[in-house]
Amino acid sequence: MDMNAPAPKSGLVIVDKPAGMTSHDVVSKLRRAFSTRKVGHAGTLDPMATGVLVVGIERGTRFLAHMVASTKAYEATIRLGQATTTDDAEGSVLSTAVASGLSVPDVDAEIAKLTGDIMQKPTKVSAIKIDGKRAHERVRDGEDIDIPARPVTVTTFDVLDRRIDGDFLDLNVRVSCSSGTYIRALARDLGAELGVGGHLTALRRTEVGPFTLDDATPLSSLQDDPHLSLSLDESLTRCYPTMDITEEEGIDLSMGKWLEPRGLKGIHAAVTPSGKAVALIEEKGKRLATVFVAHPNTL
Repeated sequence: MDMNAPAPKSGLVIVDKPAGMTSHDVVSKLRRAFSTRKVGHAGTLDPMATGVLVVGIERGTRFLAHMVASTKAYEATIRLGQATTTDDAEGSVLSTAVASGLSVPDVDAEIAKLTGDIMQKPTKVSAIKIDGKRAHERVRDGEDIDIPARPVTVTTFDVLDRRIDGDFLDLNVRVSCSSGTYIRALARDLGAELGVGGHLTALRRTEVGPFTLDDATPLSSLQDDPHLSLSLDESLTRCYPTMDITEEEGIDLSMGKWLEPRGLKGIHAAVTPSGKAVALIEEKGKRLATVFVAHPNTL
């Protein structure tokens, strides 16, 4: 096997997901477009949400488990004055109140409390698994569940625009946060703290780790012209710092062998002089070993 031979079918596709379909729907359509079953996604988006969805193709599906995506960013619209069963516009209305009289200082003060390192209780209709079953499936089956709060980080929570719509107050916001943060839960908690209820009416993900909307392609375009956004080599070097290795060392790593340690801190992408990102590597004791092999060589 020539480890330097191109592998254009393996890599990542950064999709600009349209509204009205699940992340799994996107995967199904890309399986047909790329003529392969080896398609998977990272970071589920709700059907109403749009924006950046990272999809792995062929060996790129295995890389998804190692992809660095600790931060995400969103643009959203929060409606204050109404709470729903799903904390977004797809749920049934639980309560309605007059929110049009809320003052800017009061709203901003509660937003400040939801910024930084906080404890957040995920929405009940999330994909979080409870005893092996997803929360939204338990709710659909009529169970009354309580998901424990967990630590998340909301780096920025900025109001871009405020509009009064009848008794409601709509906020266009921009949020940067740690992976695992629920924007629907921020809308719910903001409304609850203000005493009027709140839910999400629009959500667009603008960033996932190092990937942004500038990297994304509309799903319809990918169906007409299926192509990778980044090769596997480009994906590794975009997500991780790099370490130069020789071609011989690259062959060793591609066969699962280990190298001598060299004081490396954290995971790096090992790159040969020819530009091939052979593997992700990490020092483990007295070995510089592979975490993920992008270009395996079994010879």
